[in-house]
Amino acid sequence: MNLLYLHTHDMGRFNAIYGYAIPTPNMLRAAQACAVFRNAHCACPTCSPSRAAMLTGQLPHNNGMMGLAHRGFALRRPEQHLAQFLGRNGMETALCGIQHEAADVTALGYGQVLAQGAHSDAERAQEAVRFLSARTADSAPFFLSVGFSESHRAYAKHSDINPDFVQVPPCLPDTAETRADMADYMTSVREVDRCMGLVLDALRDSGLWEDTILLLTTDHGIAFPHMKCNLYDTGTGVTLCIKPAGNWCTPRALDALVSQLDVFPTLCDLLHLEKPDWLQGTSLLPLLLGEKEEVRGELVTEVTYHAAYEPLRALRTQRYTYIRRFDEEFCRPVLPNIDASPSKDLVVAAGFGERNLPAEELYDRILDPAERNNLAGRAEAEPIRRRMAERLRVAMAATDDPLCAAPHGRVPAPKGARSNLRSDLEPNETVFE
Repeated sequence: MNLLYLHTHDMGRFNAIYGYAIPTPNMLRAAQACAVFRNAHCACPTCSPSRAAMLTGQLPHNNGMMGLAHRGFALRRPEQHLAQFLGRNGMETALCGIQHEAADVTALGYGQVLAQGAHSDAERAQEAVRFLSARTADSAPFFLSVGFSESHRAYAKHSDINPDFVQVPPCLPDTAETRADMADYMTSVREVDRCMGLVLDALRDSGLWEDTILLLTTDHGIAFPHMKCNLYDTGTGVTLCIKPAGNWCTPRALDALVSQLDVFPTLCDLLHLEKPDWLQGTSLLPLLLGEKEEVRGELVTEVTYHAAYEPLRALRTQRYTYIRRFDEEFCRPVLPNIDASPSKDLVVAAGFGERNLPAEELYDRILDPAERNNLAGRAEAEPIRRRMAERLRVAMAATDDPLCAAPHGRVPAPKGARSNLRSDLEPNETVFE
């Protein structure tokens, strides 16, 4: 039994799988053979912490990856990474393309690292195709991680996608600038889709489709204001599709609340491996089998560092989202944590960075699915706010969240780690704390 893990940067749910008019036919075709999780969330809506959380099965503050790997953050125990775990359990492990869990890929323990000199997703896809085409009936079971990057900024410029007929995310103003920006995103994710199609076709052509678990996902929301690095659904909501080997799971959409922390224990069940004791998620196998409609009542998401320090925590249930900011000293948007873009330029020019942000936010996603009507501070919502705040406090204490010890202080970065000043505008500014 094999495992193919297809992933890309900064895609959220903005593709055809989730009904958007975005040209991703290969992803859609793959999803039509999968269980599609419509209410799946990353543990942290920033690149390295999200990926590290899913691939260790631990929250970022537990696995150590509370910031970006290329800025000096690292896993405390790399041996807990999925690649090393599967390698110890007899699988041939290979990385093809990008990863974002270590500054030095050798720390992750993959048996093979392919396409190290590749400069495009097309080159990465061709290396993955070669790997799959070389498999024989006598080959060892494999775990192949294929990582794409062209859905990350800076996007390719649109040519044949007319921005006049593009829908922008509902959290952004509908302007010529945002439509053109979204058309560039669509152009870039279309190339990712084309490359994923090459890999999926190679899997089918090799005769390995039936014997291979397919995991298709992304790290967090798309790189626009109000999305990536935010704890709203637009930031934490992710594409998540799983096809077990043997194709015994009925392809369908599942509305259960799930976390990417649940992926590692699910893969253990699908591969018939004993779960390691460090996992913090819950297996999704009962959902895949149709035995249950829910496997968890709540999940926690977090941000500590991205380009700059921004301590946020959230508790999400099937109906409510509760978000708390733990830095009363800086109660404005942390602009370097928003990727540079025409959309960012537009909202910053309109005063986005000068707004005061509340310490607490509470949203009823049934009555307010866009999470724009903050109920925190309203008398009628106070019982719900207290209950959600207490549940978040308990969840943080249970996982030794460092913010519990310094709720108004600062979680220190590791020695040598770099972060922007929160007063910076862009993440590429050269002043670091």
